[in-house]
Order: sequence, then C-alpha cells, then structure tokens
Amino acid sequence: MKGLILSGGKGTRLRPFTYTGAKQLVPLANKPVLFYAIEDLVEAGISTIGIVISPETGDQVKTTVGDGSHFGAQITYILQDAPRGIAHGIKIAQDFIGNEPFVLFLGDNFLREGIVPQVKAFHDGALNAQIILYPMDDPSSMGVAVLDGAGRVTRLVEKPKQFISPYAVIGIYMFDQHVFEAVNSIKPSARGELEITETIQYLIDHGLKVGAQPLTGWWIDTGKTSDILEANRLILDILETRVEGQVTGDSRIEGRVVLEPGAVVINSTVRGPAIIGAQTRIENAYIGPYTSIQRDCVVQNCEIEHSVVLENTHIHDVSSRIADSLIGRNVEIGRAGGQNKALKIMLGDYSKVGIL
Repeated sequence: MKGLILSGGKGTRLRPFTYTGAKQLVPLANKPVLFYAIEDLVEAGISTIGIVISPETGDQVKTTVGDGSHFGAQITYILQDAPRGIAHGIKIAQDFIGNEPFVLFLGDNFLREGIVPQVKAFHDGALNAQIILYPMDDPSSMGVAVLDGAGRVTRLVEKPKQFISPYAVIGIYMFDQHVFEAVNSIKPSARGELEITETIQYLIDHGLKVGAQPLTGWWIDTGKTSDILEANRLILDILETRVEGQVTGDSRIEGRVVLEPGAVVINSTVRGPAIIGAQTRIENAYIGPYTSIQRDCVVQNCEIEHSVVLENTHIHDVSSRIADSLIGRNVEIGRAGGQNKALKIMLGDYSKVGIL
C-alpha cells in the first residue's frame, strides 16, 4: 500500500501568513503539520509516499522533508502546476501509484490518534474506497456524506447549501486502482476543479464498494489560525517533559515543558504545557500554557500564552500579554510606547511591529 499526500494549495485562509510559506509547514508543537501526516502513514505500515507539491512552495517542502529517510520512508515528489482540485492530485499521481491501493492524505489535516484503525478497516473490508466521517453541527463548508439506514454511503455533496447530513468527509481517504477510472471520467466543477466528492460519487454510482469509518478521536483541518492553535493545544496536552536546555537565575519551570538543546531560560517562568525550541532565549518573561516557540527566537520582558511563534523571531519589551496569536518567521515585535492593551496577533513572515 502506498501513501499520497497533497501539499499544494495557496492557503488563502491563513494569509498573509502563507504568502511566504506552505501552509502544510506551519508547526504544531514545533513540528510541521505535514510531518504528522507522514508519521501517521509510516505508523500504519506505509513507507512509499508521494507528495504532490506546487510551483510556489514545492522547493520549500522538498527542502524541509527531504527524501523521507528521517521518517523511515521513501518519498517521491509530484508537481501539480496549479490548484486543480483534490481529484486532480490523484490523477497526476497515477504513474506513481500504479495498481496498488493507497491512502490519500491532505497535508494540512491533523489526527491526534493516527490512522492505523482506518487502514485496517479498509483492508479487512476488501473495499474499493473508504472515507472517514466526522459528525459536525454544520458541515456545510466541507464535503458531506449521506448514509442510508444500514450506514452505507449513498451520496456525497461538496459544500451543500442546505443541511443534508451531519457527516463531514475529512481529508483522509483510501482507494484502490478503480479511482483512476473515476478521476479520468469526471469533469471540472463550477469552480474549475476536479472534486473528490464527485470522484467518490462516481464509484458509488458504478456499484463499487465504498465504506465509511466514523472518527472518534481528534481531527482538525489546520486552515485557520484558530485551528492551528487548537491543534497545537491538543499535542501539547500529551507532551512529556524534556529539559535539555539551561534554566538559570530565579526561573521556574512548571508543568509539562520541553526545553530543547541550547535553549536558555533566564529569570523567567515557563508554565506548561509548552515547548521552547533549540537556541531560543527566554529572559525576564512569562511563557504561559499552550505556547510553542520555535528555534532561534528571543523573548524578553514580556508575557505570551496560547500562541505559536516561528523561528528567528524577536519579541521584547511588550507590556501587554500576547495571547491567541500566530506569529511568523523572522518577525520583530517591540514596544512603541503608549497604554497597555490586550493583543491578538496574526503576523506573516518578515513582519516588524511596534506595539503602542
């Protein structure tokens, strides 16, 4: 069985954050979202993996992920010239997949408990395709599955305008070779894309065996700031303490904290769950729960909690507490004077902000 990860797309819901980087490389607990997808596949026994990349961010993905040996995998990169839909990603991967069954994983999807049970169910059921369903009060922004009384999938609708079912179809699918007949037969939708929902509907309409597995664990599509912060929280919640950096002065480490090699905490409090990246300096600061700070950062004379900070960012002399924020690479945030105010920030790479 092979794996196929889609890592293209423009990440429009995360702009300006994604103008300079792939959304699949946004970190959760200091590890790119894409890495979790690769690790889930390898854990399920799938080590031959193709990653569909875009011209804009493909080189960044290739540089970050490499050849896959770090994960115990062999990775092949497949270039998609433009965002033409999930099914188009399958279509251009036909030569890579061949006649083997495969797992399709959207690279910005995160499952905390992995996909081992779903892969086993696909094998055991001798299915042609399998989708994973996540019950939601309002799944209208996603593909939605309609089930019959026996729990069989009868219909899929992409972003329905009216409520038809509570079952959202999440971005992890399993197929055999019959899916290539489908993607080569369907036509682009009104938005100009080959839709995965139409692909699966084609399989249903042609009498192929399409199964559905309910998801009981945590799943998040990390397409918005709030989703990234929530996924980061879910991972930090199961963090195990590891202190490999240096703690000096009157500093306190409370709760589950990871302090990576070369990190220094000086006269500061770090209250977990939290992770501080390698070579990062925390000085005269408070780092609150559910905060991830990547490598080579400096945080001085300020407070921050429930936030994600990317590498080589400097935050200093800010009197208001920073919270619920996503801060990009090479950002500089410093005090510009004025009265204290609560801050809620989303900053793209190479930003520079003075706080009043």
